[in-house]
Amino acid sequence: MSTLRPALLTDHYELTMVSAALRDGTADRHCTFEVFSRRLPAGRRYGVVAGTGRLVEMIQDFRFDAEEVEFLRRTGVVDESAAQWLTNYRFTGDVEGYAEGELFFPGSPILTVSGGFAECVVLETLALSVLNHDCAVAAAAARMVTAARGRALIEMGSRRAHEEAAVAAARAAYLAGFRFTSNLAAGRRYGIPTAGTAAHAFTLLHDDERTAFASQVATLGKDTTLLVDTYDISQGIRTAIEVAGPELRAVRIDSGDLAVIAQQSRELLDSLGATETKIIVSGDLDEYAIAALAAEPVDMYGAGTAVVTGSGAPTAGLVYKLVEVEGRPVVKRSEHKATIGGRKVAVRRHKPTGTATDEIIVSQGVPDRQPNDRLLQRSFVVDGEPVALPDIEASREHLRQCLISIPWEGLKLSAGDPAIPVTVVPAS
Repeated sequence: MSTLRPALLTDHYELTMVSAALRDGTADRHCTFEVFSRRLPAGRRYGVVAGTGRLVEMIQDFRFDAEEVEFLRRTGVVDESAAQWLTNYRFTGDVEGYAEGELFFPGSPILTVSGGFAECVVLETLALSVLNHDCAVAAAAARMVTAARGRALIEMGSRRAHEEAAVAAARAAYLAGFRFTSNLAAGRRYGIPTAGTAAHAFTLLHDDERTAFASQVATLGKDTTLLVDTYDISQGIRTAIEVAGPELRAVRIDSGDLAVIAQQSRELLDSLGATETKIIVSGDLDEYAIAALAAEPVDMYGAGTAVVTGSGAPTAGLVYKLVEVEGRPVVKRSEHKATIGGRKVAVRRHKPTGTATDEIIVSQGVPDRQPNDRLLQRSFVVDGEPVALPDIEASREHLRQCLISIPWEGLKLSAGDPAIPVTVVPAS
């Protein structure tokens, strides 16, 4: 079955607005929409921008084919005028925003979409669907990378997500610093290194553990990972080394008290002469569990459910709001949901040492630049045409540098204020 086309991610209410705006003559008014979060998820001190590269590609493919338009007309979602408009739809506006791998905070204008009202408003659900998911995964993954303290992580959560979300999650986790994914589709689509090993089912398939290990080593060689906790872990390790020898690349442990078992396993491996055999642990790991294993002899972590579900924050809480019409700032005044009108420009302020101190956001103007300020927004689409974007390796490095730049308190896993304060200067 083919995946859902970008145009069908449009919401019903968006096309209701398009139909009405076409009829009353406001559809082509030049507007600016911004994507931002009002607050970070509970316990988080920063957000991570991810998914922009995916979104820009999807905007380029955002078309309504004849069958889709006929469905919308037949079901009364749009009238004849709107149906004709959808048939000819092409986004001709501009998109700019924070780079992938950039940190964001409450109020940060991480994406700005400008153009005619109708052509911009139909992108709302698409933009929020992509960014809310990818930013949530990337933020969780970044916290896990910090907790791992330089040890490698493999993303292995495909079985806990929608099939397409799993591929996007693998990309977001890799951007955040994970070293591998078990998702082969992500490996093919994005060039992410893949890794994996046999599951318990392979051991149970065979008459005994030794036969299963021997089969895996005969097929893949000693540069493989054997899962040793199907039965008794200590015996599993002994059998693994007897079969593969001390040159076995790694063993994986997926259950039990991992702190205690990792210590015992390292001692046993060393006593068997397998001093270079690595220990990989998995099993419902999140950033807190990874941090708790910091002092243990673990070489790599496998994270699944927690990373693909945002580790308790499955959405980044982003919204897509109209902030300017024909150069005039507009605001929403609803209680607890008020917005600040006008197109925003943002800079990150730093000490001469490179430590970030503030984020300054100015509406309908430009912040007074200081020597160590860094402009946060860049162009992604100009007049409907995409601008070349950094590749995922560059985005990984960008995030790494951003995390180095924030005060160390901002990397804590405990609840607290955002890593740096944000000041928004409204339009005068």
